[in-house]
Formats: sequence, C-alpha cells, structure tokens
Amino acid sequence: MVDSRTYAFEDDRPTIDDTARVSSEATLVGDVEVAADASVWPGVVLRGDVGPVRIGRETHVGDNATIHASRLASEVMVGHGAVLNETSVETRSLIGFNATINTGVTIGTGSIVAAGTVVPDEYTIPPDSFVRGVPAEITPLEETGIDAAAILDDYSSGEYTNLAQRHEELFD
Repeated sequence: MVDSRTYAFEDDRPTIDDTARVSSEATLVGDVEVAADASVWPGVVLRGDVGPVRIGRETHVGDNATIHASRLASEVMVGHGAVLNETSVETRSLIGFNATINTGVTIGTGSIVAAGTVVPDEYTIPPDSFVRGVPAEITPLEETGIDAAAILDDYSSGEYTNLAQRHEELFD
C-alpha cells in the first residue's frame, strides 16, 4: 500500500518507526527517518533531498514546521511554524513557535530558542543556552532563571507523546 504522506526522492524513501505518530497531513520527502515515539503534526514538511532529515526518539515537530536537511536528536520540541534548514539540534532542546534556524547552525543540548527568533547561518549555540531575538542573542540559561528541564518535562516525552497517542484519527 502506498503511503500518501511519503514521497521518494531519487533512491531515498522516508521510513517511519511503527510507534511514531505522523499526521496524514504531513509531507515527508526523500531521506527522512522518524524514530520511535516521535510525533509529526499536520502541515509539517520534512524534506530530505540535499541532505537527510533525522527525527529522534520522542521528538515532536509542531504544526506547519518545515525541516530541511536537518538532524533533531531525542526529546527535542519544535514549535508550530518553525523553519530549520541544514541544522543540528541536540538532545532535550526546544525550538519556539515561528523560529527560523538557518544553514549550518548547531543548537547545543538543553537549549531553548525563543519564539520568533532568527538564528543566522553558521551559529553554534552552546549547551544550556537561551536564544532570543532578531538576530539571535545567546545567554546562558543559568543567567535567566528559566528551568529548561521543567519546561521540557512538561511538554516533551510524556505529555506530547501521550497527546499524539490520543489523536487517533489525526495519525491514521
């Protein structure tokens, strides 16, 4: 049976773990892998043509996000409408709504990129950073009073995985 969410590009076709939830309204093209207990919500585009897209275990990609040739490690949250181009996001990081992460950016473990932030090409965000603004400014999380672990615990693995499982029709 043909999966209407996935499209081959040259010799590559997306693969989705049996426990992942991928909306019937998402589009996956080419060299894309979605790992266990991840969720990909309506309107998301994962495009693995000029490079692979890897969505890690318990990583959640919110509605209308576009991920191109990027790697998202485990337990990453990507907010609605975010755009990531040739980006690497490390474990337990959060990308806010409508953030734009440009080419060659690495976001370190446990970091938070605020909603609407624009991260220019080739930035390296250190682990445990808070990133905000246009263009992005980086502040160590310890200087902000933000508890990134609590935020990720609230929204990442448990709650969002559970929410995706409860949306049976959305992820047929």
